[in-house]
Amino acid sequence: MTGSAQTEEDRIRETERARLRALVEADMATAKPLHAEDFQLITPIGLALSRDEYLGAIASGSIKYLSWEPGDIAVRLDGRTAVIRYRARLEVIFNGHHVPSAEYWHTDTYEHRDRWRVVWSQATAISR
Repeated sequence: MTGSAQTEEDRIRETERARLRALVEADMATAKPLHAEDFQLITPIGLALSRDEYLGAIASGSIKYLSWEPGDIAVRLDGRTAVIRYRARLEVIFNGHHVPSAEYWHTDTYEHRDRWRVVWSQATAISR
C-alpha cells in the first residue's frame, strides 16, 4: 500500500474490527448495519443463530463478550464477495455461563450490499 491508499481488503479488515468492537461494547446501532438481514452465525457448539437472534442475545445480555482480540485477518476477495479467516482470543458469558478466555478460528463471508456486510460467520474452538 502506498501513501494513504487503502485497499478493499483493508476496508474489509477494518469493517470486521469495527464489528467486533461493536459486539464487545453491545453497540447495536453500530453492529446491526454491519450484519446482513440474512446473516447467520454457527457457534462453536453448533447453534445456528439469525441476525436478530444473535444481536438480540447480545442486546439482552444473554451473550456478553468480555473480550475479542483478533489476530491477522486473511482476506480472499472476488468482486463483491469476500471470505475472511483469522484466529482470535475471546472471553464470553453465554446464558450466564462464563466461558474462559480461549482461542477460536473465525471464518466469515462478506458481501458488498451498499457497504460490506457479514453474511455468514462460523467460529471453531481450537483445542490443545
